[in-house]
Formats: sequence, C-alpha cells, structure tokens
Amino acid sequence: MGQGLKMGEELKLTRRSILAGAAATGAIVQAASAPAQAQAVMTKATAADIARLPRVKPKLVDPPFVHAHEQIATGGPKLVEFEMTIHEKKIVIDDAGTETFAFTFNGTVPGPLMVVHEGDYVELTLINAETNELMHNIDFHSSTGALGGGGLTEVNPGEKVVLRWKATRQGVFVYHCAPPGMVPWHVTAGMNGAIMVLPRDGLKDGQGKALRYDKVYYVGEQDFYVPRDENGKFKRYASVGESHEDVVKAMRTLTPTHVVFNGKVGALTGKNALTSKVGETVLIVHSQANRDTRPHLIGGHGDYVWATGKFRNPPERDLETWFIPGGCAGAALYTFLQPGIYAYVNHNLIEAFELGAAGHFKVEGEWNDDLMKQILAPAGI
Repeated sequence: MGQGLKMGEELKLTRRSILAGAAATGAIVQAASAPAQAQAVMTKATAADIARLPRVKPKLVDPPFVHAHEQIATGGPKLVEFEMTIHEKKIVIDDAGTETFAFTFNGTVPGPLMVVHEGDYVELTLINAETNELMHNIDFHSSTGALGGGGLTEVNPGEKVVLRWKATRQGVFVYHCAPPGMVPWHVTAGMNGAIMVLPRDGLKDGQGKALRYDKVYYVGEQDFYVPRDENGKFKRYASVGESHEDVVKAMRTLTPTHVVFNGKVGALTGKNALTSKVGETVLIVHSQANRDTRPHLIGGHGDYVWATGKFRNPPERDLETWFIPGGCAGAALYTFLQPGIYAYVNHNLIEAFELGAAGHFKVEGEWNDDLMKQILAPAGI
C-alpha cells in the first residue's frame, strides 16, 4: 500500500483512544442535559417493541435528488431500512479532465440524502465492495454512541455490516467515513453525505405555523486536494494506495485545488441545473463535511433558514447568505417569485468562480414587473 498507509496505521490506537475519550465525555454531558421535550423519544424500547415496528425500505436516489418521503409522519415510529454500497473509484472533477480517486457511499459524491422522522429507527446495511482496497465505516452525526456508529461499522473489502440507531435529534446532519488514522483522507476523497430527521408533525416557522416544500434538493459541497507534479500539472495514479502519500501532503497545505458541488465542477449547472417554477417552495439541504461554507442564492433569499440545520431551533428569516460550519449540514426554504436562472454559490466568490462551488436553478413562470423592471435598456449617454 505504500509508506503513507503504514504511517496511518501507526496512528490507529492514538486516534481511536482520543475519539473514544471524547465520545465518552460527550455521552455523559448529553445524558445530563437532554431537553425535556425529547424525553418521550429518549424512552428506551425493548427488543420486542422494536420487533413490532413497521419496516419500510426507501429506495435511495443519487443527489441532488431525494427519495420519496412524508413531510408529516403518519402513524407511530417506524424502522427505516437503508442499504449503501461503498465504491472506491476514479472520477473526473472538472472540464479539464482532472482525475482523483473518490471514496463513495453508493457511488456518488456526496452520498445519498436519507430522510426519516424523529423517533424512527435507522437500520443501515453497509457493504464494502470486494473490489475496494481499504477498510471503511460510517459516522452519523445524528446518532448517539460508538463514535456515531463508526466504532461498530468497520468493514473490510468483501464484508457488510448492519447498524441500527434511534433518530432522537431533529434536523439535517452530516454522515461520513471515519476509519482510524485516515479520517481526513476519506472525507476529502468524497466519502460523506447527509441525513434529514424531520419533526413528526413537519417543519414549523418558529411560531407554530406549518411549513411545506414542493421539492427538496441536496447539495453536497466537496473540497478536493489533487497533487501536482513538479511542473504544476495534476498527477494521475494507477491505484488508491499509490496516491495516498501525495494526497496527504496536498491536504496538509489546507488549500483545496477544487471546491465543488455534488462531485465536480458544473455538476449542477447547464443541463444539470436544478429546476423549479414560480410559486414553488424548494427546500435546499446543503452539507460540507470538512470546511466552512457560505451559501447564497443570487436573485433570491433564504425565506426560512436553519443554518446549522437543527429543526428544534426557530429558523432565521429573509437571509441573503447563511453560514454552515464545516462538519455540518444546513437547510433553507425559499419560494421562487421570478423566472430565470438563479446562481446558487458559496459566497466565498473565489471558491465559487475559480474553484467550482456553484450551481444553477432554472425557474419557469411569468415575470413580475412589480418586483423588478428594466426602465431603460443600456444606451448611449
């Protein structure tokens, strides 16, 4: 595999002990401060109780699209089954043909958005394809215990594991691969996604008024660190192991070569633009598993924004740009009022226009002169 992987393995026990200690401390604090309104969800169920729950198995779809789901839950908690297969593969991330090895959940960067409701149980079957080279796992920021499940899901190539956890926290949350000694490499190689845990009675505006969406899109922002050769050209590698040492060196510069939406420059522009209509309300779920980001909809706004993605907190209103910390997912609700092309960008404009963190919404409908009208077309002075 190369010297880089051996070095990573030497960090294994130290990394594991640090994370395990942090997890234990966090569990104690969490138990002491659980909010009163969450106590019903926190009530421990017996194995027999869980066995009686209805099982549903949504069909995951590739981002930016999201599988069919209820906005308001019907009936009581369910056991929601998901299955994801891990694929290591070479991908092209820009129009110049730049290649990198991606580690993926279900073959996409980001992995699929999963949707459940508070109180549901998530049961994930995680498969590490036998064609892969590396061990992988999954850390759900929305779950409680065992490093977010990372400590219970370490699977080698050709293996699978099944993890069940209870969705006790409302909101949108990141999930990512977190193998001991190699966490940043796997995350910046694209191995991350998001899960949305909806309130059972749906989204609210902070004053009890129901909020609904006509469409939901998932934007996963990804920073890539592609090594360059002595002439400044991007390097190519025959295998994942061969690339590791150079990729780690590139990562340690903290300077990404690409910052993109949904895996590559242009993934959400042109023929891949997200679509809507005047009068439609769209929920945009946006995650960044590693770096801070500042989403902005040019020509529109965030009508209701959960910048840190947690639905128990009241949404902010009428935002121009919102801040999503690295390792977090956010959600913004907007009703389109004018037709045309809206650019959706990371408002670090260098990252948007130079590195690729931009997408488009293509909106159909009738123009409203009351909102905007050109009084004089460009003409000589």
